Amino acid sequence: MRIGIIGAGALGGTFAALLVRAGHEVEVTARGAGLEAIRSGGIRLTGGYGETHARVTASEVLAARPGLVLVCTKAQDAAAAIEANAAVVDGVPVVVVQNGLEGVATASRLLPRSSCMGLLSIIAANYTEPGVVRVTTPATSYLGRGDGPPDDESRRTAAVLSEAVPVVAIGGFRGAQWTKLIVNMLNAVPAIVGRSVQDVVDHRRLRRVVAASMREAVRVGLARGIRFGSLQGLGDRRLRLFARLPLALGQLLPWLMRVRMGNVPNLGSTQQSLRRGQPTEVDYLNGAVVREASAAGLEAPVNAALTALVHEVEASGTGLPVERVLAALSA
Repeated sequence: MRIGIIGAGALGGTFAALLVRAGHEVEVTARGAGLEAIRSGGIRLTGGYGETHARVTASEVLAARPGLVLVCTKAQDAAAAIEANAAVVDGVPVVVVQNGLEGVATASRLLPRSSCMGLLSIIAANYTEPGVVRVTTPATSYLGRGDGPPDDESRRTAAVLSEAVPVVAIGGFRGAQWTKLIVNMLNAVPAIVGRSVQDVVDHRRLRRVVAASMREAVRVGLARGIRFGSLQGLGDRRLRLFARLPLALGQLLPWLMRVRMGNVPNLGSTQQSLRRGQPTEVDYLNGAVVREASAAGLEAPVNAALTALVHEVEASGTGLPVERVLAALSA
């Protein structure tokens, strides 16, 4: 199949390389140094899925109409990237591979003739050099849409993608998006202090901050009537229990995630954006919790503080001392 991938960063590059290895014809979009590197040297993938060197067609926008499109940009770039490619992809099945809660709705609005699905990827990959991706944690990805059971198109699309990397079609996708949002609460603190996720969770006081942001996010989801989907060993029952625990016990959740992650340093997507000098998607992660809390008539002070701190690091280009972070959260 001819597959178009909009955004060839960490996840886009991973899917592109593995789909080529599986025998598909792949075209990617990229910009700047990333586009030049892919055009000249292809995409080099190492780590959890082995080593592969994929030659792909690359340009700023897709040149040929594909049979399937993956949107792998950061959440803040999705609308502009979809609009730039709309003439080629409107009417083509679209899979949004993205953090946050809004990606599928954005694609559906901008591509009214397309059938739009979402993909929740737990794959951890570092993209700190143009055209080079290292997978630090391989994992199954989950595809679906809406609140109902998986439909036939979702199953067919999952089967195509599974030729490259494990993908499962699931029901209750919206609830699974919220579960992924809880997992993504691992991103902010490592980005703020400039350490790996493992280092942050190993730090007793920073682990408490991560747990607090997760617990707050779960409580907001419950206030919004969400039934959390099953993902990475997490599900509705476990997260509802977590929401009631004191933080001293709740810290077990990020610790278990850290154990599952292994010891290869995971920077998290937010920190990778900072290291490349690019805007982060914190407004679609911790910021999404703040907006959803407001919609429920609540406040989310922990996630509001973390969102502000990430923006502070974006502006300064320098990570913050641990004590500065702890002081901000105490306030």
